[in-house]
Amino acid sequence: MTARAEPFLRKRVRDTIDAALVGALESGALPRPESALPPVEIEHPANPEHGDFASNVALKLARPLRRSPLEIARAIATALPSVDGALIRSVDVAAPGFLNLRLGDAALAAEIRRAVETPDAWGRVPPVNPRHVNVEFVSANPTGPLTIGNARGAFVGDLLSRVLEAGGQRVTREYYFNDAGGQITNLGASVVALVRGESIPDDGYHGAYVHDLAVGLPSELRDAAAALDTAEARAELTDRVGRWAAACVRDGIEASLARLGVRFDVWKSEASLHDEGWVERAVERLRERGHVYVQDGATWFRSTAFGDDKDRVIHRSDGRPTYFAADIGYVAEKFARGFDHLIYIWGADHHGTVARVRNAAEAMGYDRERVQVLLYSWVRFVRDGVEVSMSKRAGEFVTLDELLAEVGVDAARWFFASRAHTSAIDFDIELAKRQSNENPVYYVQYAHARIASIVRRAADSSLAPDADVEPILPAPPEAALAREIIRFPEVVEDAVLAEETQGITAYATELATQFHAFYRDARVVDPSDPARSGRRLALARAAQVTLANALGLLGISAPESM
Repeated sequence: MTARAEPFLRKRVRDTIDAALVGALESGALPRPESALPPVEIEHPANPEHGDFASNVALKLARPLRRSPLEIARAIATALPSVDGALIRSVDVAAPGFLNLRLGDAALAAEIRRAVETPDAWGRVPPVNPRHVNVEFVSANPTGPLTIGNARGAFVGDLLSRVLEAGGQRVTREYYFNDAGGQITNLGASVVALVRGESIPDDGYHGAYVHDLAVGLPSELRDAAAALDTAEARAELTDRVGRWAAACVRDGIEASLARLGVRFDVWKSEASLHDEGWVERAVERLRERGHVYVQDGATWFRSTAFGDDKDRVIHRSDGRPTYFAADIGYVAEKFARGFDHLIYIWGADHHGTVARVRNAAEAMGYDRERVQVLLYSWVRFVRDGVEVSMSKRAGEFVTLDELLAEVGVDAARWFFASRAHTSAIDFDIELAKRQSNENPVYYVQYAHARIASIVRRAADSSLAPDADVEPILPAPPEAALAREIIRFPEVVEDAVLAEETQGITAYATELATQFHAFYRDARVVDPSDPARSGRRLALARAAQVTLANALGLLGISAPESM
């Protein structure tokens, strides 16, 4: 979608109130302030009967203007018609100083027309905090298939990337994987043990996928495993097999993510950070700034200087780098690529790593606020009321592929999108599979499919949408649906600012509910009244576009029939 985003109604209303305030100040209806005034804020009233928007700006202006909120609100209300009478039909002042505003039918109709005539652009908002963002997510070590637990990062990262792009931000999706170290060695040792008919080591991996790796081991490595005669030879082969097995697992992870509809622009290897000198250069940068010291043969980062509870080891006394060393190099490498902002999406068990990474960024001279870490809560996967374990080593886990095979991509995406990333999830697989109104994604998709069916039936009766909907907007069913549709750009902007998607799923559910009520109360396809049918069809079409775009933003399909 490349069409230019236009200012939407919430912003226009906010700007109109601001202009009316300026007009009241310039005309002398309100006194000139001695200091800067607070920004105008608006919201939707809890009771729709009070209007479409409300503002408490008069309450905030009472102290700086030394006037009562009611007096200020009345002065602003008086100035409003001269600013944009076509946008705001009426304004009421309510104690102790609220402004309640109702939109004009022409303004509503213009938004419905935008949705119908430029569907690809509908819901797109002007750039919100435009920047080039690196979003690093999933980043599970290639020691086993993605489980539902660590795959939550895939949902969080992909949904966040989609939302940021909707807000005009340039996003690079990145996967960082550990392709060396003890875990890879343990994976290799597990495969070698199976090939030799031995028991898997206690610190190895026991899942069925390890047996599959053993069966698929290339003949050269299989023959070498059978002929092992020294500890040195076994260690060397275990390392080779581990790297081979990790590459196979990574291929599987890529395939699983592709099935989910998640793509990455960059696959970054931890080993490359060392091989390309990023770790060494980052440590030297810290050293030049006085934030590195050597003690007991180990190299330390003085993290306590930035509020940490203790300093952190970069290189062990034997010279081996820690994972933290790679983290430091990775920060420097990302900023060197020209990113304005770095977002890391990690599991809650990485809580202790957050401060030290941001501290290292600050110590190297970067703005720590440009390094953002989102910690997502784990998923409790429940089948028939019983929690399923997700230990890779024990081999008892539910993979992402298994989940998608049972509930489908759309249901999986919806259930993760509808919760804040900080909220723990009890994923009820039976509910996700259910094709009924109890399943929220089915409910929303059914509304879209129902509208598609209505539009087809209308075409069979030679009826087409007529975007000139203003004449029917005074009626309750039409007005309620129109007011729900036009909220979509606000919902998108709020999602961008919050960097969350649960507001989008909640909105899609509300819009589906509003459409079902509209369809119950208003006859849409009525050949005896083609003018009214055409206008109601336009409302239905606008609702369909909005549902499709909301689902599309989440990576969920909008079926034409169900």
